[in-house]
Amino acid sequence: MAEIAERCEPVVARGVVADWPALDAARDSPAALRAYLARFASDIRAEAFVGDAAIAGRYSYGERLEGYNFERAEYRLLDALDRVLESAATPGGATVYMGSLDTDRYLPGFAAENRVAAVPAAVAPRVWIGNVSTVACHNDTYDNVACVVAGRRRFTLYPPEAIGDLYVGPIDHTMAGRPVSLAAGSAEPDPRYPRFEAARPLARVAELGPGDAIYVPKLWWHQVEATAPFNILANYWWDAFSHGPDAPYTAMMLAMIAIAERPAGERAAWRAYFDHYVFRGEGHPLAHLDEQQRGILGPLRANYGRIRAMVMQMLRGG
Repeated sequence: MAEIAERCEPVVARGVVADWPALDAARDSPAALRAYLARFASDIRAEAFVGDAAIAGRYSYGERLEGYNFERAEYRLLDALDRVLESAATPGGATVYMGSLDTDRYLPGFAAENRVAAVPAAVAPRVWIGNVSTVACHNDTYDNVACVVAGRRRFTLYPPEAIGDLYVGPIDHTMAGRPVSLAAGSAEPDPRYPRFEAARPLARVAELGPGDAIYVPKLWWHQVEATAPFNILANYWWDAFSHGPDAPYTAMMLAMIAIAERPAGERAAWRAYFDHYVFRGEGHPLAHLDEQQRGILGPLRANYGRIRAMVMQMLRGG
């Protein structure tokens, strides 16, 4: 898994979870899968998206980014599952979607019976259930292994460097926590988003069936379509290369308020320093010194706490 994650490229793994007990139940029937999940289901309520027939499961913003084109409701997992199964029996009607359910909270015991050996054992899967749906193109700040339990999923992925051509929406007004592309998913050229035509040929499409999984590296953009009337997916999120509690996204947010609106010349100067000290395209910034002379720029595992303490003191104004 570490070798795969280090390449930062998507990977499809066919049949990797075909031996899950949940897959055995799904192969039997949707009712059998419901009975299997009922063994674990808690009574805790969670948010679901409910869309009328007109949106055909394409959950998105309302007009001019005002509001959304779906309603939010709270259900117990089994109640939501019953709504999904009821809607699946009448295609073309309303759709229900409930996502990112932490199995430790909503399906305690599920993770012990359904594992991906390559994922760290401490990482609990999350479950996503619903009818036909399209989750808008977005990225995550964690590594992701997504496994199809029932139905089918189509992943359409774009590399991180396509961000400028995807016309990304607000980062603080989102449907489910992450900003989304306003352009991805359009079947025809859209005059509102001319730059998207440069990103369109970069798309990588993976069609997944029950038992298949896909590794989506952090920051890769992905639109996820559930294409069967009844779909269940389980995924694992974790940071394969974390050295501590501080996340790269936090550093980016801080950099926005510290650097983003400074003069162009100063931004260019800071870019050179970030490239030298952070991105290190030419190697370690103190490669000309012996390791014992590099101070806090020595091995990160030994200096993480020292650097963090310095940063926290700076943020406090010390």
